[in-house]
Amino acid sequence: MASILRMPEVAANAVEAILQSWPIAENTAYAAAEVIATVETEKAVVDVEAETDGVILRTLVPEGAEVQVGDPIALIGEPGEKPADLDAVLAELGLSGPVPVPVPDRPAAVDADAGTSNGSRVFSSPLARRLAKEAGLRFETISGSGPNGRIIRRDVEAAIRTQATSPEPLIPPKRVDPPKAPARTAAQSFTDVPHSRIRAAVASRLTESKRTIPHFYLRGTARAGKLLKLRRQLNEGPVRISVNDLVIKAAARAHMLVPAMNVVWTPDAVRSFSSVDVSVAIATERGLVTPVLRSVEQLTLSSVSTTVKDFVERAKAGRLRQDELEGGTFSVTNLGMFGTEDFGAIINPPQSAILAVGAVRQEPVVENGKLKAGTVMRVTLSVDHRPIDGAVAAEWMSVFLSLLENPVQILA
Repeated sequence: MASILRMPEVAANAVEAILQSWPIAENTAYAAAEVIATVETEKAVVDVEAETDGVILRTLVPEGAEVQVGDPIALIGEPGEKPADLDAVLAELGLSGPVPVPVPDRPAAVDADAGTSNGSRVFSSPLARRLAKEAGLRFETISGSGPNGRIIRRDVEAAIRTQATSPEPLIPPKRVDPPKAPARTAAQSFTDVPHSRIRAAVASRLTESKRTIPHFYLRGTARAGKLLKLRRQLNEGPVRISVNDLVIKAAARAHMLVPAMNVVWTPDAVRSFSSVDVSVAIATERGLVTPVLRSVEQLTLSSVSTTVKDFVERAKAGRLRQDELEGGTFSVTNLGMFGTEDFGAIINPPQSAILAVGAVRQEPVVENGKLKAGTVMRVTLSVDHRPIDGAVAAEWMSVFLSLLENPVQILA
């Protein structure tokens, strides 16, 4: 019997999401657990799986449309079902008359005529259009694989990969006029890059964090020579371990040794956790995401490394799941690969702390009263003062630095 498929609440407390694509075409059968719709939230792309076998009789919203949670998005039926009058079926289900079509929240309309130099029409989804604009691609250079040659997300991503490996740029460089004399310079030229949903969401959350969370900061420096030696030994195996992998494991170990740090603030209580879930900050072209490693204290270093690498690949492709971006009490963000010596980070709500990791570098150190060259790493811990007192954070920092300087204990 035919029924209505509605926009699911793919993220906690979400009121709307973008119907990114229809992997299953109309009048096409699907099996249980097969992906029948792909939805874009502020931070992730979520696949909606079928609960039972069935067929999509009619899609009710176009790709790229922003839809309220609970609104109808498709008419689905049982396997082999082919109603003669779909409008009558919709009316029986309470959708009499034309189904309102959501308007995409982007300047270009769905299936809009992009226009080309020869006047031909280029059809595309708004998401594909935005991704192409961010990458500086012309639509006439992209081949569409969607219905009737429509350009969709995967087509733009393929074109971006081709551009990255192409010896010639896909867009001719613009002519750059020589700078004018200062006295005659007009207003500075600029280009506005529209906010991606991820960047806008991150901006909102971090602004809220600095406004509502009383941050305090602790800084520490660890001698990292033994840590690097252990890493070299571990990398003789099949899995490549990074310094950040070791930092994540050390942070989880420190949380187990100082459980008063493994908490978050709620309106009614300080919530304490028995396992350690750690978020890892990953920069993407669309903005910063922080997927969560669950129960890090139980993971091997190779499991941490493999999971983080998988997160990085899927984050850059926009394929993280919403549930992978929720929860955790603690984050690790590392800018050491850029040569940054030390920095402070903003807490990711509702977590209670974040560790900012700087570069491992050679510096003068004093050992037994003598000056010598040493390998050091600086870290800065940002802490929510509501659930965590300064003494607790200081104890955690002492334990964490000790683990870095005696890294065999990280493996315990």
